[in-house]
Amino acid sequence: MPVRPQEIVERALAGPVGAGRAVVVTQTSEAVLRWANSTMTTNGHITAQEVAVVALEVVEGGTAVGVVSSGAPPSGPAAVDDLVAAARHAAREAGPARDVALLPEPGGDDPAWSDGPAETSIGVFDRLVTGLADVLDGPQRHYGFASHDLTTVWLGTSTGVRRRWVQPTGSIELNVKTPDLDGSAWTGMSTTDFTDVDVVALAADATARLGWGRRRVSLPAGRYETLLPPSAVSDFLLMLAWSMGGRPAQEGRSAFAGPDGPRVGERLTDHPLTLASDPSAAGLEYAPFVTALHSGDGVSVFDNGAPARRVEWLRGGAVGELAYSRPEAADFGTEFAPPGDNLLLTGGSTASLADMVSRTRRGLLLTCLWYIREVDPATLLLTGLTRDGVYLVENGEVVAEVDHNFRFNHSPLDVVRQATEIGATERTLPREWKDWFTRVAMPPMRVPELNMSSVSPSR
Repeated sequence: MPVRPQEIVERALAGPVGAGRAVVVTQTSEAVLRWANSTMTTNGHITAQEVAVVALEVVEGGTAVGVVSSGAPPSGPAAVDDLVAAARHAAREAGPARDVALLPEPGGDDPAWSDGPAETSIGVFDRLVTGLADVLDGPQRHYGFASHDLTTVWLGTSTGVRRRWVQPTGSIELNVKTPDLDGSAWTGMSTTDFTDVDVVALAADATARLGWGRRRVSLPAGRYETLLPPSAVSDFLLMLAWSMGGRPAQEGRSAFAGPDGPRVGERLTDHPLTLASDPSAAGLEYAPFVTALHSGDGVSVFDNGAPARRVEWLRGGAVGELAYSRPEAADFGTEFAPPGDNLLLTGGSTASLADMVSRTRRGLLLTCLWYIREVDPATLLLTGLTRDGVYLVENGEVVAEVDHNFRFNHSPLDVVRQATEIGATERTLPREWKDWFTRVAMPPMRVPELNMSSVSPSR
């Protein structure tokens, strides 16, 4: 009989705990749906469990950390004991940790602690499938993938923390192609439960962009006024947020390092933009406590059980906060600022992307970005490619599709600095980072001179 997650936690915390211990049990229930060439191809349901033990042990010179995890559910108490023994051994073999702190104390009882795992099923797609039946009957060729998972996390620590959280994560991607496969358009969205997904409208949006491709033009590399839809903005600004570590800025090894210390307070734009991670953001909620199975810039295993909070990375157009674990915050005399599992950019106007197109004399309209890589951490210069539709806008209308993609070289810092128009924030789906990060709300943005550094022949 499977061991209940709470029993795993209590068993792993029983007996001597050395300098401290944290136990994380994660159970995921996932449903998936796939279609290709306008035909349903795959559906399924998967359940998985992982158990991780973070052992803190006193060693010569300080406190050491050992982390051991298993993707196989423990068969009984002895298997849990073996996992604990392995984590303690790994700690004793490691050298003293740099990021040592006391584990957080419990902040109160969690009424959901004793509850079981949340379960999804293929039935979550019932409304989606009904709409897909109409979409797949159309003349275009449709490809797509939808996934929904409910991940239940139980966290227990030797200080008495007992927390449980259920994280819903869902997304859908559509790729609509012309019958001859010469034209392609992508769209997607994130969701918590698929009740807000209108697949007919999503497909209609992509199909309309296929119509823009009836006329094709070639354009040289260069700097173009560029309209970035929310998806492309999210891929840029996720890289910005992930680079806002406090320790790298303190040590002079990031774009946020200044001559007199971190660039907190430095103004990037006159637009009143706020870039935030907020565990209580409606529809984008994430766990209100920290779970950490490794230590690094901005994160520490010694933070397990610490309360998460809203962190404003940009505030009023200026650098607001940088990410610090509790040990780092103590080292540098600043405030604990944990990285978050959502990202929201607000402070723009009420304009839609269509409104911004109507005000464009000549420029490019992108669909999405992919294959993004960092070129220079000192300036946060990124490179990547456009994908699934680059369109030419003239005199307020989309007049053609560019018959190739571009490689771009641009920093998300410059996207923020140079943006001349910022529209209304909406929930969106990153194209490049979807497999790791889906809880995002971004506006469209107008960047006057986005650097399309070279032509990519792919379409």
